[in-house]
Amino acid sequence: MRVIGIDPGVAVTGYAVVERVGSRTRALDVGIVRTRPGAQAQRLLELEDGIDKVLVRHRPDAAAVERVFFNANVRTAMAVGQASGVALAAAARREIEVVDYTPLEVKLSVVGYGAATKHQVQTMVARLLGLARAPAPPDAADACALAICHLSRGALRDAVDRALA
Repeated sequence: MRVIGIDPGVAVTGYAVVERVGSRTRALDVGIVRTRPGAQAQRLLELEDGIDKVLVRHRPDAAAVERVFFNANVRTAMAVGQASGVALAAAARREIEVVDYTPLEVKLSVVGYGAATKHQVQTMVARLLGLARAPAPPDAADACALAICHLSRGALRDAVDRALA
């Protein structure tokens, strides 16, 4: 199974295409889509174009996107929500299954501890993907963690389905 993890943001969106074959999990592509400062609509269009290029290049089976949650900064939450919507629409246009995960779900899946630090998540991402160091910038590492979370939860769902069959 091949999954794209997307950590949405208007200025910088992290992405990671991760594949699991048997028991081996590996990163196929890790990076960011950076938009130029300017009008919000133009930035969102650049973001959609960047995400779509990755989707076309790698043809993932699923997309794991970080679920937007409201924080104290309404402006930031709105912008991240718009970026998330662009990512969801880009994947849906390519008929890719989309699942969203909270930061807590991702941390539990990758580290086993819901209050894990960014450094702990990055360290485990590198270990799980067999990388010499954590992907950079942090947005890309978070995208890796999202993809790993989806693969882990998918394996669990499959095991439960087999047990119930």
